[in-house]
This record gives sequence, structure tokens and C-alpha cells, in this order.
Amino acid sequence: MVRAIVTDIEGTTSSLSFVKDVLFPYSARHMAAFVRAQGHRPEVRQLLDEARKLAGGALDDEQLVGTLLRWIETDQKLAPLKGLQGLIWEQGYREGAFQGHVYEDAARRLREWHGQGLRLYVYSSGSEHAQRLIFGHTPFGDLTPLFSGYFDTRVGGKKESSAYAAIIRELGLPADDVLFLSDVREELDAARTAGMRTWCLIRGEGPRVDPGTHPVARSFDEVRP
Repeated sequence: MVRAIVTDIEGTTSSLSFVKDVLFPYSARHMAAFVRAQGHRPEVRQLLDEARKLAGGALDDEQLVGTLLRWIETDQKLAPLKGLQGLIWEQGYREGAFQGHVYEDAARRLREWHGQGLRLYVYSSGSEHAQRLIFGHTPFGDLTPLFSGYFDTRVGGKKESSAYAAIIRELGLPADDVLFLSDVREELDAARTAGMRTWCLIRGEGPRVDPGTHPVARSFDEVRP
């Protein structure tokens, strides 16, 4: 019996194009100005120092911005980059530059599942802060009260079974009671290896999705927990 659902965001609850064509370009355009204006804040300075360490050199902030922009361009799943992007996106949401994209079927079914007593969680390569922003600023209202928790890459890589094992331990449920939703076969394979149930979302956008042996849904309406 499924008692908890963990969902991916990009390509699953939300459009691939929203992330790649709206959020990523916005963070790239504003990265330099954000670092100059907000680099003194302890939270921002810590993320910059973490990024500098990953870059492997004694870079000043201007040089580091160049590295961060290259990481954005190549879609690097690095925690300090994702943390900085989340802070920049917060500014965009606050100023009304965009809303968080969530598919109508996803918003509706998440509400239904929550109403049925299922525990809902998010696991995405975007920072926890960025996850809350997407679900907190949707055309369907603030969806964050539906979720019991959020996981990002600090729990582990999304294609690593150990990350899903860590999530299971955090949830305190038998692995077979947890359902994972994603549009990426390698993530679903890792979740299944950890003992989770799985469904593959194929939204019909972006690269062709190979579901392997995972059950396939074209929308959240077809998912059977």
C-alpha cells in the first residue's frame, strides 16, 4: 500500500521548458549583479565559498561568476550553484517576472492525494529553496502546504540508489510503501533498486523518454498509487 509519494519536478510536475527557457536564463542574466549586491550576506558568501572550493582555484568573485555562468550553461547539478540560483529566482518570483509552472493535472492530483492522507514529498536537483518557490507561486495558488518535506542533491545524486535509501530512512516507511515519480529512467531505476515503487511520466516534450520496465503515465491522472 502506497503511503507516501515522492515526485521529481522538471518534466514531471512542471515543464522542461520552464526550467531551461525561463529559470536558467533569468539566473544567468542576474548572477553578476546579484553577487555584487548580495555577496556580503553570510548565506550568499557561504554558497560562493562552496562554489569556489568546487572550482578548484583561488578565484575572485568576478572570476567565480564566470565559472557559475559556465555551470548554468552546462546544467551542472552542484549544490552551491543551485542554492545561488534559488536566491536569484526568489527575487524574480517576488517581482512578478514569472510564476512557477505546474501542470494542471499535477496540481489537482496532488491536492486529491493529500486529501486522501498520502504524504507528499519533492526530490529535485534544484535546491529545497527553489522547490518551495516553484510550488509556492503557481497559477493554482500556493501548493507548498500539500508537501511534508523536500529533498535536493544534498541527500545524494538523483541517479544513485543510496540517495533514495536515505530518503526512505528519513520518511521512516517501508520502501514498498513509497512511490517515486520521474521522467528519467536512470532515476527510476535507482529508486526501484532502493525498493521504491515507480511510475514514469512521459509528457511528450523534450528528448524521447525510455521508460524501461517502469509503468508509464502521460499525466498524473494516469498514475495509480
